Amino acid sequence: MQNWQATILSQYSNSPILNQIIGDFNAAADPSININAFYKDVWNIQTAQGYGLDVWGRIVGVSRIIQVANAIPYFGFDEAGSSAQPYGQAPFWTGTPATTNYPLSDDAFRQLILIKALSNISNCSIQTYNQMLMQLFPNRGNCYVGTTGQMSLRLTFEFLLEPYEITILKYSGAFAMPTGVNVQIMDLDIPYVFGFAEAGYGTHGYTAPFNCGTFFKGFE
Repeated sequence: MQNWQATILSQYSNSPILNQIIGDFNAAADPSININAFYKDVWNIQTAQGYGLDVWGRIVGVSRIIQVANAIPYFGFDEAGSSAQPYGQAPFWTGTPATTNYPLSDDAFRQLILIKALSNISNCSIQTYNQMLMQLFPNRGNCYVGTTGQMSLRLTFEFLLEPYEITILKYSGAFAMPTGVNVQIMDLDIPYVFGFAEAGYGTHGYTAPFNCGTFFKGFE
């Protein structure tokens, strides 16, 4: 405890033996180190790690383990179907993965927890969604939410998303989309996506001409 001398009754305050015993016990049983460690590793979301972040995840309602769809494109020919990619576009197939479980790192999981906490108290407005996207994908490029018609939204990313990032957006529950609203995810590897001048080619560099960019792969 702090200021333990003030807790001793006045008639014993000048006893050197008693003071020595209490002082030694206080030093041996000092909980301040454990309290500081608990605050740093569990209580403070900005510095929490490991088990502490797992606790925060249970509080806000997200898990560190996410299910990643096996949607990675591989090199192949037409016979392999639409998922096959041509030369120079994708790696060789490495075999069936042992698991689709993907554990998030502490930094990624912390960011997801903060986004889910904001989503829990969100008013489901486009302004709030844009704020969440900027926090979830900092320094990656432009990303924004827009309406595409009645009861439909589109999350647009001007950079490519990793499979686990798409999984976070679609299945983690971090984005509490309004009930009955259809949501699309569009990621474009700007400026390496094939397109014409109407799409912004040339001046803005949004799309690439023939033999310089890949086709848009579609919505998630």
